[in-house]
Amino acid sequence: MYVKLISAAIQGIGAIPVYVEVHVSRGIRFSLVGLPDNAVRESHERISSALQYCGMDIPRKQVVINMAPGDLRKEGSGYDLPLSVGLMAAGEYVPAESLKDSLFIGELSLDACLQEVRGVLPIALTAREMGLKRLILPHKNAAEASVVEGLEVYGMKHLSEVVAFLKGESRPEPYGSRLDLFDEAQVVPEVDFAEIKGQERAKRAIEVACAGGHNLVMIGPPGSGKTMMAKAIPGILPPMSLDEALETTKIHSVAGKIDTRCSLLTSRPFRSPHHSISSVAMIGGGSNPQPGEISLAHNGVLFLDELPEFQRSVLEVLRQPLEDRSISIARSRYAVRYPAGFMLVASMNPCPCGYFNHPTKECVCTASQVHKYIHRISGPLMDRIDIQMEIVPLEYEQLSSVREQESSQSIRERVIKARRLQNDRFKPDKGLFCNAQMSLKQVQRYAQAEPDAYVLLRNAMEKLDLSARAYSRILKVARTIADLDASERLRTRDIAEAIQYRSLDRGTWGF
Repeated sequence: MYVKLISAAIQGIGAIPVYVEVHVSRGIRFSLVGLPDNAVRESHERISSALQYCGMDIPRKQVVINMAPGDLRKEGSGYDLPLSVGLMAAGEYVPAESLKDSLFIGELSLDACLQEVRGVLPIALTAREMGLKRLILPHKNAAEASVVEGLEVYGMKHLSEVVAFLKGESRPEPYGSRLDLFDEAQVVPEVDFAEIKGQERAKRAIEVACAGGHNLVMIGPPGSGKTMMAKAIPGILPPMSLDEALETTKIHSVAGKIDTRCSLLTSRPFRSPHHSISSVAMIGGGSNPQPGEISLAHNGVLFLDELPEFQRSVLEVLRQPLEDRSISIARSRYAVRYPAGFMLVASMNPCPCGYFNHPTKECVCTASQVHKYIHRISGPLMDRIDIQMEIVPLEYEQLSSVREQESSQSIRERVIKARRLQNDRFKPDKGLFCNAQMSLKQVQRYAQAEPDAYVLLRNAMEKLDLSARAYSRILKVARTIADLDASERLRTRDIAEAIQYRSLDRGTWGF
């Protein structure tokens, strides 16, 4: 007897169909082919126990299971359910006709309970693209798959429920769509800007960075509020579109970072890895490829606290993703591409002791120590950071002030208005959503300045010895500053403010 059904394999942040073929003939042998890994090979023991628990057994004949395409490595335990269903159909426990137009995915425990798996959202999207009608999967994954419209999602808790459904003995209702929750989602920031005293210049720089999607580094002494302000950034970022939410959820689903109670990520991710992180953990990859921190921060923020403490090799791998907004990982066994369109936010001390350029405390570091500390971050990487903001410590009067500070909500409204202007401006440019993403050609087209502004920029380029990349970054930031004021052309004050955000290009840092 021959039975064929459909499952899926994760590749990058997408999924490709896997056809499970079961052939039963005379003899006594069990063969599993199609390039399975150890986890798939071990499924034989789990399936055997689960079937016996349900009063069934693997056909005592020659059984050959092929997982096509044969040149694609099958990894993970998510093939337990399709393999067991194929064996049940081959053993005539369930009708083979009931497997049509369905995709199966799920892991089995020894008592036949279905366990959740990773990468369900891209699998559900693939099932819909293939024109399939049903997706049968573990109950805990049903909420995640339910965001895909046009597909009946059936979440099952036990293999016996799958058998009853395929035999027509039960008619469970498909899991309802949860897209309505996306429209109702509210952003609840960990820190509100109303809680942060003073630091008006720093708040302004953060607002500009969020309005244009610019990378930002904050340089200041310990206790000046750098980390606190960074944690407040998610509260002023614009809301995600549905396409952004789906893509972000796909990445977290493949990485196994989705809460089973959550159907769709509705707030922009904020990732803050420790400075001891490795290059592989940062960019992704490994023996079984997984998205790294830069991909988990896609459409959100990657916050690197104490930037010079990160390994030099880890920081250097950020250079290409910052430009291309994606990362391609090629190894001997695989080649995958992950999105990496993140906003980089970093904080750092100005020197090892932390008090270089401090207005009241004396720095105990030598000039060579300050120079060496700052140069842990390479020039090419620093060039890719649009806004370099110096944070000054607060005085007692500012800390003790009872004056009400501006809330994150009011700042967010201005950021959203600026982003809307950019969305309208970039409609003819496919894949362009904010000023930070502009190419040099687009900068020349959309960042036209007044004549006096160009004179100011030329003088700054000569005196600060700025690079060509810094020139482009200044114009992008100035474009965002003008957008916050709803100005079409760049004014002199826009260029002047953008130049002020190049702190590390100045000689005062011992360069």
